[in-house]
Amino acid sequence: MSSISIEQSQLQSSPDEDHEVREHLLTVDIQQPGEDVCATRFRIRDLTKVSDAGDPILKGINMDIPKGVILGIVGPSGSGKSTVLRALNRLWEPPSGTVFYDDRDILDLDVLSLRRKVGMLFQIPVLFEGTVADNIRYGPQLRGKKLTDNQVHNLLSLADLDSSFFNKTGGEISVGQAQRVALARTLANEPEVLLLDEPTSSLDPISTENIEEVIKKLKKKRGMTIVMVSHSIKQIQRIADVVCLLVDGTIVEVLKPDKLSEAKHPTALRFLQLSA
Repeated sequence: MSSISIEQSQLQSSPDEDHEVREHLLTVDIQQPGEDVCATRFRIRDLTKVSDAGDPILKGINMDIPKGVILGIVGPSGSGKSTVLRALNRLWEPPSGTVFYDDRDILDLDVLSLRRKVGMLFQIPVLFEGTVADNIRYGPQLRGKKLTDNQVHNLLSLADLDSSFFNKTGGEISVGQAQRVALARTLANEPEVLLLDEPTSSLDPISTENIEEVIKKLKKKRGMTIVMVSHSIKQIQRIADVVCLLVDGTIVEVLKPDKLSEAKHPTALRFLQLSA
């Protein structure tokens, strides 16, 4: 049994009224196979961010993410979901002493090495010029490693693409297929963590289902830690082990997917009801 610990701020009254904020560390137990899944992959401590105009974007996020779990992050637009995600592989530089990967401050890690370990898939796939195989080989080539044809085929298979895609170009495939190629390209770097920023929001239902199946397979077969931002509550319920709800840069609820209806924060509950 492993657990995910997240500091949750719960409002004691309507956000339209004066209120006091009560903070506590909420722990959600997650049943996981294996002996080392209890080890913490990420520790986040008092992560804050303000806009150039001085407006708060994140307000003291605290979170422990263990190895081998799928964490879903949801919330209204502008709540800070993608900002949290992008801090984990330094797409923006968090303050020193706020984000730790395997107990090391990520600012002490080489950024390229960190991004190989912490891969990221974006909402819109962008493929490089050349073939699908060229795209998949790109990351390892930067490190002087050449993938064999067989290794490329194995990565295609892992992303649920058959061998016929090997020599195709980006102009010959659909957006959903391009997203799976982008996933295979990310997996070529052998990441330990996969960050997903609304990876299926522009895809049709069949392509979405394909991506979801790949995500679940990565957890099952590789024990990969996955942090996923999604606007789809139903999708998060299908995939995640635990769900973190953000409102205005603050964690207000942490629940298992089948307990989302028990949310107590008024804005989070309203968001969930409208998104159902």
